[in-house]
Amino acid sequence: MQEPTFLLLTALADRPRHGYALGDEVAAISDGRVRLGAGSLYGTLDRLLAEGLIRVEREETVDGRPRRVFTLTPDGEQSLRTEADRLRSALREADRRLAAPRTRSAGGSARPRSTP
Repeated sequence: MQEPTFLLLTALADRPRHGYALGDEVAAISDGRVRLGAGSLYGTLDRLLAEGLIRVEREETVDGRPRRVFTLTPDGEQSLRTEADRLRSALREADRRLAAPRTRSAGGSARPRSTP
């Protein structure tokens, strides 16, 4: 799962949100590292709708402009849980390897000797 998809699903995990609020929430979740432009945001939302991972909970009109409010579907929640589990597993392995004493690898790091 691509990071913007993961962050959008995460942003919807606790409550429904409209597009602009989702963009702000993704930036907050990622500490400002990921900022989705309108094209990327709405393109990803359209894809997630088509995949059945989110749905439009309601449509509103605010200041004369239409606004869609999105929410996770059960499939979207399961997909987010699966990806979160995968990331936790990878993180545990990275932490384990970083905590282990570093050793020199015999496989592939040394140049083979040429024989006469």
